[in-house]
Amino acid sequence: MSTPVVRHDLRGTAARRTLRFPTGDRVVVSGLPGSGKSTLIRRVVAVADTVRRIDSQDARERWSALLPRWLPYAVYRPLVRLAHYAGLRGALVSGASVVVHDCGSQSWVRNWLGRDSRRRGRAMHLVLLDVPPSAALAGQAQRGRRVSDYAFLRHRRAVRQLLADAEAGRLPRGCASVVLLDREAAAALRGVAFE
Repeated sequence: MSTPVVRHDLRGTAARRTLRFPTGDRVVVSGLPGSGKSTLIRRVVAVADTVRRIDSQDARERWSALLPRWLPYAVYRPLVRLAHYAGLRGALVSGASVVVHDCGSQSWVRNWLGRDSRRRGRAMHLVLLDVPPSAALAGQAQRGRRVSDYAFLRHRRAVRQLLADAEAGRLPRGCASVVLLDREAAAALRGVAFE
């Protein structure tokens, strides 16, 4: 018999709070491109020996600093993805608590994290940013990096399904809880702590 998923719907609230999870668990932050996932992770997750922050944007910035500015990202995107997933694998085997940036459209990553969590006696938690597409597009414009219309449509479909599944309590095996945030609730978040 499966354990029911604990759902915390914080949308529509602006209370200052810290999200607390058991030490060693995995937290997956998901949502549309431009919804503020990277900004949220960098703002509320303090990196320590016992906490790893895995964001593909960090890998992209490391690679772009090493390569000529004129080289298009599409050319070295496979290297960024390889570095990102290698970093994620390293974080998972380290035994540290892990916070992972998830684009929402790659369910295989969440399934991998769920399987790995179960195998290691840990749990996975989903933090889902529920941001309107118009706000996500504005976020992309603000950061100066926009995904194609085709890719954004694919992300919208995937995140809409993920939201519906989260609201109905249907999540990957190994997922113990889901936290739903809108922009207001995300802005009020003070931190993510493992204890």
